Amino acid sequence: MIIKLKNKDKLVLSSFIFKCSIGKAGLNKKKKEGDKCTPFGTFQLGNLYWRPDRVKKPKTKLKCIPIKRDMKWCNDQNSKYYNQEFTKNFKISHEKLFRKDHKYNYFIVIKYNYKKVLRGRGSAIFIHLTKNYRPTLGCIALSENDFLILSKILNKKTKIQLI
Repeated sequence: MIIKLKNKDKLVLSSFIFKCSIGKAGLNKKKKEGDKCTPFGTFQLGNLYWRPDRVKKPKTKLKCIPIKRDMKWCNDQNSKYYNQEFTKNFKISHEKLFRKDHKYNYFIVIKYNYKKVLRGRGSAIFIHLTKNYRPTLGCIALSENDFLILSKILNKKTKIQLI
């Protein structure tokens, strides 16, 4: 099963079409940290994270991980934790996963630069929530309703094609 990006503003899976937004600078085959591009290619999906203090655990075949206050995602190119979730209090650049806004109430990891991590090639690429479809910093953003529908359809073998 493959989710396909179409016209840079739709995700298509079978007969489902979901409005989405991508990185402000569009797609890029040579993604770099901070370039505001969504990576070009076909990628596996990782775990689904959710905020149990705000939303219900979604119905999905993906592994679900509750987001806790101390959870972060490293975007520091010089750290051994680059493009990984961590909880320790290191003084390294990171994104908080327990956010004040709604964007990470639910999110799915896109396994870009994930297995064999190349420093500086981009980190924290997710499918997350949006209310206004403004361009992202490199992620894919969906409405909460569409995200929940999509998450019901996905399985551990689903891939996302961003071309």
